[in-house]
Amino acid sequence: DEIPTVVGIFSAFGLVFSVSLFAWICCQRKSSKSNKTPPYKFVHVLKGVDIYPENLNSKKKFGADDKSEAKNKSAMPKNSLHLDLEKRDLNGNFPKTTTKMQGFPDLENSSPKHFAERKKDSVSPDSLKSITSLSSEDKQDKLGTLFFSLEYNFEKKAFVVNIKEAHGLPAMDEQSMTSDPYIKMTILPEKKHKVKTRVLRKTLDPAFDETFTFYGIPYSQIQDLTLHFMVLSFDRFSRDDVIGEVLIPLAGIELSEGRLLMDREIIKRNVRKSSGRGELLVSLCYQSTTNTLTVVVLKARHLPKSDVSGLSDPYVKVNLYHAKKRISKKKTHVKKCTPNAVFNELFVFDIPCEGLDDISIEFLVLDSDRGSRNEVIGRLTLGSSAEGTGGEHWKEICEYPRRQIAKWHMLCDG
Repeated sequence: DEIPTVVGIFSAFGLVFSVSLFAWICCQRKSSKSNKTPPYKFVHVLKGVDIYPENLNSKKKFGADDKSEAKNKSAMPKNSLHLDLEKRDLNGNFPKTTTKMQGFPDLENSSPKHFAERKKDSVSPDSLKSITSLSSEDKQDKLGTLFFSLEYNFEKKAFVVNIKEAHGLPAMDEQSMTSDPYIKMTILPEKKHKVKTRVLRKTLDPAFDETFTFYGIPYSQIQDLTLHFMVLSFDRFSRDDVIGEVLIPLAGIELSEGRLLMDREIIKRNVRKSSGRGELLVSLCYQSTTNTLTVVVLKARHLPKSDVSGLSDPYVKVNLYHAKKRISKKKTHVKKCTPNAVFNELFVFDIPCEGLDDISIEFLVLDSDRGSRNEVIGRLTLGSSAEGTGGEHWKEICEYPRRQIAKWHMLCDG
């Protein structure tokens, strides 16, 4: 009788010891994971970056060992503009010393004659005239200066743009009197290439030093392109603030001699307002037997110019409301680079009540923009309380169920 009792006691102690050991190992693993620094890509995703430049390679990740970092630091020249990630503060900023002109190694090492020749191409006579004639009020409205370089790699047939830094940006946050700037760049007129830099926190003199390489662009086509830089300030709680823009036509710029350093004054964004928002052709049919509403988005025409390229990438978002509460939403495909889009897409909505008295439908025509929030081109509302053609169209739908009725409608401001 004593042997089974002893065996039971030892088994109980062994079980308790095993459970305790397993729990201790799990706690150790959890604490070690929480202490690890997240990888480079994860940290920058938190900052809203979705484009990673070539010059930030795997050797500059947070997880790199000390030996590789020491080797990279010793191999780099003293005057090169290097983004040392460990020198950032908690907000992701660099010390103020990085925003000085010593961040331009090519400007220091180049001869005065070479600098004068290259600088002549970068500043137009009109800009020089405007700079010399600035009044005191104009100086207060200055939006800063953007520094960048252009280069063409003939071996890889690639166009290379390096966004270096910006100086003297205005403060978009009135409380902290600073900004969280980043730059979006688009190659016009086709808008096939869209990139953006990372966001630098709480600085008016951001040093980006990010290189973007665009492959598949023949050198013969460079003269037909235009670079559009949009300088913005990140806002966590609302739409990002637009600081200004820089437009660089590449016609007449010679890149065969090597890299070209340029700087341009940031100007106020040229928002082209048109008298009309365009028109939208839609067709609707109410099926009283199944209590469904069939909506067909057919065409859009005469859409306004949404940016400097003069071309939009429109799509239509359809929202169904019941008693002013949205209960369903659909959207069409994006039509690239056209002010006159043909959609021909059908959507079927289930109506939660008998009849269309408390139902309304909203059409939003938007311009698709990768990397930022899409801009509303125009709006159309159909319902019993809608005015103009929207109310008339809705009345016909209610009076003639099971009949598909199509009408053109003028879009209003979004």
